[in-house]
Amino acid sequence: MQLKRPATRTEPAPGTATRSHVMAEHLEELSELVDTAGGLVVGQLTQQVDRPNPSTYLGKGKIEELGQRLAETDATLVIFDDELTPAQGKNIEDATGRRVMDRAELILDIFATRARSAEAKMQVELAQLEYMLPRLMRMWSHLEKFRGGIGVRGPGETQLETDRRLINNRIRLLKQRLVDVQKAREVQRTSRKGQFRASLVGYTNAGKSSVLRGLSGGQVFVEDRLFATLDPLTREIHLADNTSVLLTDTVGFIRKLPHNLVASFRATLEEVSESDILLHVIDLSHSTWEDQKVVVDQVLADIGVGGKPMLHVFNKIDRVPATELVPLETRIANLIPGSVFVSAMTEGGLDPLRRSLLSQARERKPVTEIRLPLSDGRMLAEIHRESEVLEQRHEGAELVLRARVDEALAGKLRRAGASVTTG
Repeated sequence: MQLKRPATRTEPAPGTATRSHVMAEHLEELSELVDTAGGLVVGQLTQQVDRPNPSTYLGKGKIEELGQRLAETDATLVIFDDELTPAQGKNIEDATGRRVMDRAELILDIFATRARSAEAKMQVELAQLEYMLPRLMRMWSHLEKFRGGIGVRGPGETQLETDRRLINNRIRLLKQRLVDVQKAREVQRTSRKGQFRASLVGYTNAGKSSVLRGLSGGQVFVEDRLFATLDPLTREIHLADNTSVLLTDTVGFIRKLPHNLVASFRATLEEVSESDILLHVIDLSHSTWEDQKVVVDQVLADIGVGGKPMLHVFNKIDRVPATELVPLETRIANLIPGSVFVSAMTEGGLDPLRRSLLSQARERKPVTEIRLPLSDGRMLAEIHRESEVLEQRHEGAELVLRARVDEALAGKLRRAGASVTTG
């Protein structure tokens, strides 16, 4: 069932036209989140204050106005763009008689409906329980007439204590299960050791899944909505003869991503930390792409991978007017050298990214001279299978090859008795 949901936001101070534009962008994003959750926005309300009211977030007059708007629109839910304290949420619900959610709870709700794998479901449940724990008193407000005390504990307090214990037990269980999942992932990563790995990161709906689908040519779920993909997906991308990359699509980031959610998804995001390079996909057609880039950089820093090699991939260039694209690309190339500009929706639109990935892969495989006996056909076959052979010739009883070889294969060839010289 669709709910009618007005989105409410306050700004920290009276703003200029630029600040009003930013506020409008934030409200538009909140509306998209509501749509993703299956709701319908029927109104918006903003307030410019120096600081939020500690008890009701909004001022007294604005709370009264909110109540009037709710009555006029027959809305059933109020969603705030900022995170509310448990007390603020309860006080607003008491004043308006409507269910109140904040941005963090809305995002958690979306994640809960989008999670598909057992791991993602556990991660979302953990985040929801950690969010819920300090807000239990608000959920049990219908029993607040019972007051606890020594010898006179009422059913309300007893139920709260029971719920807290059950939730804490469940949190401990989920954390242990996620540790087990993390160990299993470590085994999987060990089996892929030596392969060139890259991870797609970026703001939600920047087009990461479209890029993965375009490069792999396989079936990848794509939808023009926020958080269309939660579960990481890895595909092997063929770049050239004996040269490929394992490319992983990861969950998208967003402004004010709930801290509990970031923490619970660390197991999945460790896939990012094991990558050789991060592909930061940016929606060039979005008016606030620079702000979105800052958000992603901050989240990457928070999870400890801010210093990894990164290639900035500016996507959706097909949506940018031709008269604006060239000067925009020139400005970005000066600010972020090495950036590539792509379109996942046009033929050949991902070729610049494919060439850049091939260049990155070849850097990990330096040109190496290999000398081995002419009679060693098994070793020769392995070299052709696992490297990119550039030249092959005979010198007396030896076979001499020039090939791009990674460290693992070079070590294996040396142990087998071949002469291996890099450079």
